[in-house]
Amino acid sequence: MCRNIKTLFNFEPPASEDEIHASALQFVRKLSGFNKPSQLNEAAFDRAVAEVSQAARKLLTSLHTNAPARDREVEAEKAKERSRLRFGT
Repeated sequence: MCRNIKTLFNFEPPASEDEIHASALQFVRKLSGFNKPSQLNEAAFDRAVAEVSQAARKLLTSLHTNAPARDREVEAEKAKERSRLRFGT
């Protein structure tokens, strides 16, 4: 699916509104094929982003886990290491 959409569940601190919105925006861009919609499609595009954001927020607040919350910095370092191993950079 979208490699740019990041996992938002089970982090401390919880996902921010900006992170949820960015994820929804990326999802709607992928579905629609538009990076920036035309004026004719802008209202539908913006409405879809708002609805996906709302659904994502509802999902994130209703999920439960017994696993300890993950640390964003540690996860970012792991991702950098995976990238380094994969691409040799």
